[in-house]
Amino acid sequence: AGRSGDELDGGMFGMDEKNIANVIMGLGGGGGDADVVSRRNAAQRDDCGFTIEVGNLSDVDAALEEWALVMQHTESYERFVRHAVEEVIKARRLRRERKREERRRLREMEEAKNRDDGGGDSTLLSTPGSGKKVLEINDDDDDVEERIEILPAHTALNEVAAEIGGYYSSLERCLLLAGMQRAFVRANFPDDSTFSEVAIGGGAQHSSYHRAGRGAAVPLQTNLVEECLFAARRSTLRAFATGHTGTASAAANVCVDVLGRVLLEVLTRRAELGTSLVKPGEGLLGDGDQCNLGAAALSFAKSTAGKGLRAAQSRAAGGRVGEEETAEELRRRTALGVARAAANFNDLEVAADYTHRLETNFLKEVDAGYPPGARDTEQLKMCVKGLGGVVESFKQASRRSAEELVSAVLPRARQIVGESVGQREGGSGGGVQGASNFLGSPVLTVGGGAAAKANSTVLDYNLDDAAFELCQISEGYIGRMCSSLDELVEPLRVHLVPKLADELMIGILGGVSKRLEAAIRKSKFTPLGAISLDSDVRYLMNFAKDRIDSPELKSNVTLCRACPSLARLNQITLLMNVDDLEDALDLISVSKRKGNWDLKLDDAKTLLSLRVDFEGAKVNDLLQIEEE
Repeated sequence: AGRSGDELDGGMFGMDEKNIANVIMGLGGGGGDADVVSRRNAAQRDDCGFTIEVGNLSDVDAALEEWALVMQHTESYERFVRHAVEEVIKARRLRRERKREERRRLREMEEAKNRDDGGGDSTLLSTPGSGKKVLEINDDDDDVEERIEILPAHTALNEVAAEIGGYYSSLERCLLLAGMQRAFVRANFPDDSTFSEVAIGGGAQHSSYHRAGRGAAVPLQTNLVEECLFAARRSTLRAFATGHTGTASAAANVCVDVLGRVLLEVLTRRAELGTSLVKPGEGLLGDGDQCNLGAAALSFAKSTAGKGLRAAQSRAAGGRVGEEETAEELRRRTALGVARAAANFNDLEVAADYTHRLETNFLKEVDAGYPPGARDTEQLKMCVKGLGGVVESFKQASRRSAEELVSAVLPRARQIVGESVGQREGGSGGGVQGASNFLGSPVLTVGGGAAAKANSTVLDYNLDDAAFELCQISEGYIGRMCSSLDELVEPLRVHLVPKLADELMIGILGGVSKRLEAAIRKSKFTPLGAISLDSDVRYLMNFAKDRIDSPELKSNVTLCRACPSLARLNQITLLMNVDDLEDALDLISVSKRKGNWDLKLDDAKTLLSLRVDFEGAKVNDLLQIEEE
């Protein structure tokens, strides 16, 4: 009986995560590429039992070509016969209509002649009753001829073709799964030939990847998606070429099922692996004091895993185990590793784009090769349109993978904010995490209250005239914070397709904005301090817009709509910069009417109370606005 399709599908999910991680983290090189090829060839000998089930795959492919040709000729012959029968039926119908028209005309002539004669012998020879009887006999003959069926709707040939189509579809499914399994095995042993530049919109041709300071960094994709989609396209179009709607529908359903279940599962797992490979502190991105890519490379090189990988590569290349690479070489290798890890995220977007193109291509083939308007043709189109759901599944998986990536990078981003502003740690006995104030930013002051540690530096916008003037000419904490965020995110962002890069930036901005808001709520403000806050928030928004690729997110309005936490930070800035409390009331009322105000009334009271020139009692008395 052989193994079921689900059992065969079980072998599809075999992903050598350890080997992929080693190759990406170690980045191959030297004689290691030959070893990768040899291990890949060895792995491909185990084809999940396809050879045992269906025989040599090349022979199966050739046999399916012959089967498709036989079915195509059979379908063409059947269509020709039915067309000939239709022509015969049309001729019979036309002949009957002509006979009926002739009899009608003769009857009218006979009736007119009888009326003109007015009786006599001619009336005895031809009476209206006798003519009517002859016409009724002729109509009965026509009805008998109409009921004669030349070719039934379903013939024995149709039954045989359907049976062959069932066997054909099963073998085509096995061959498609075997082709995809080969692609999975090759992807488990990546080398330089496994990766290529992203071929969808926003890849190497996207302007953001050729800006000054970006170098030649372009997002990569693996060959996995192209090979799987090519196998699916070839298999399905071959079934379409048979002209048999049942076989074509079965092939379309197989394509939808395999892409939406098997390929989606593999790509999702590879994206999860990519997240673990770039996680700051544990992967290729640095953590703590080693935030930049060069430091991350040195950290990885000094680790036990890095030493083991470099030793294996050195032995494969015939070199000495103790050879050390320069920092620049390690930085390049680490950058390449980040690019290859990012390819796992890009593959989901590539799969969504390619599957959408595949659906469009299939619909065109159906329109060109099948009778328009026929019920079977419409059913086939519905099967093909199932790929639309697969496209949406890829997009949802891509969004989830981007969220997981943000979750992996965000802890380090929060740590950067804490180091920049002196964020107070949580907990009943928590102290203050001191901010780094290397160049003496006036916004960062030593102290922070009784709970603060000695000589700790925290955020404080309680600025006088001298401090404000110094703030205008100094670097400020926000610049150093953005620089550290850039060192963390930029090596990964430039190797993601624009859509994912924007989602990464929006997610990081959301976490950073929440931490900044928490720090701002612990600071006192003078009017000059509020102006300084406005300058800092503007700097953050400009930093974000410079790194956003989508033109739709280049304005403050759309950027705040995409990132609610940043929108709250911007609203806090507007609220803290009011000249008097009456202006605050007008600002809140107008903004609420426009639908762009998220701060609650209690939040507004708390924030306005931070202004040293506003009395808390007046704030509470004035802001008597009902919550909407």
